[in-house]
Amino acid sequence: MDFSVLIQNFLNGLSIGAIYAIFALGYTIIFSILGIINFAHGAVFTLGAYFTYFLSGGSNNGTGLLGGFQLPFALPFWLAIIVGSLLAGASSVLIERLAFRPLRARGADPLLALVSSLGVSLVIVNLLQNVIGTETLAFPSDVYGRWVSTHPNIEFSSGENPLKINTIKVIIFAVSMFVLIILAYIINKTKIGKALRAVAENQTTASLLGISTDRFIVFTFFLSGFLGGLAGTLVATSFSINGPYGGVIYALKGLAVVVLGGLGDIPGAVVGGLVIGLAEAFVPGEFSAYKEAVAFALLFVILLVRPQGILGRRLIQKV
Repeated sequence: MDFSVLIQNFLNGLSIGAIYAIFALGYTIIFSILGIINFAHGAVFTLGAYFTYFLSGGSNNGTGLLGGFQLPFALPFWLAIIVGSLLAGASSVLIERLAFRPLRARGADPLLALVSSLGVSLVIVNLLQNVIGTETLAFPSDVYGRWVSTHPNIEFSSGENPLKINTIKVIIFAVSMFVLIILAYIINKTKIGKALRAVAENQTTASLLGISTDRFIVFTFFLSGFLGGLAGTLVATSFSINGPYGGVIYALKGLAVVVLGGLGDIPGAVVGGLVIGLAEAFVPGEFSAYKEAVAFALLFVILLVRPQGILGRRLIQKV
């Protein structure tokens, strides 16, 4: 393999892996506090992409009830992506109110919450299918600015085999890393982050210390939805919005990332996302049809060696 191609694949893997990490963190922070998997997270991923698309002036060319729909205004893309992610976070809070809080108030088994979130996910996806349609919606080529549209690749050498890197993927990687750094700062350096870690460690003790556990659970869902919506938009700017079911495959990959890195482990989710992204990037072209299976094949192999995941801690049960 040519060296320039090797570097291109490596950078492409980092770009998609960073998105996997952002998306998987939405699963991780909820699991770390409630001990449940939110299957509606994939639907929030899709909602975030749709919110940003329409807020930035996109029109619906689908056959749903809102075929031809377009908002009477268009926000600048960078503002639209922030507002769209905030709306995705608000949608996640609504899911918590409808699907999780009633069961938690009754002390229901966590398995019921998992099934409930799966039901909410199906409802959201089917609503999107009927209201918007199943057609693919694409962001304009100049969504990141005119310069990006006229310079689709960045060249780092002028030899016979120049190193070309997709400009949009560079931007996606930069945005993803910025978000991960901000999230790490919030969790490790702020009072909110310390309170979240206290709630994740023991909700009863945190409550006795004066921490409003319900308020921080709501904040956790909002943060999870914000990350999911942002990841959905970043993917859509590179690959387009592949209909209401487009978030399903990313939901499954997100689960693979979480388990691979270690359930409930935030650094593990980041490492797992980058590992899977790099593994997919180096799949040979003749086997590209099997690229979607790489995450799960890698998960199977890693779990045979480390059942607790790459950075997960082995649980010790006292009898």
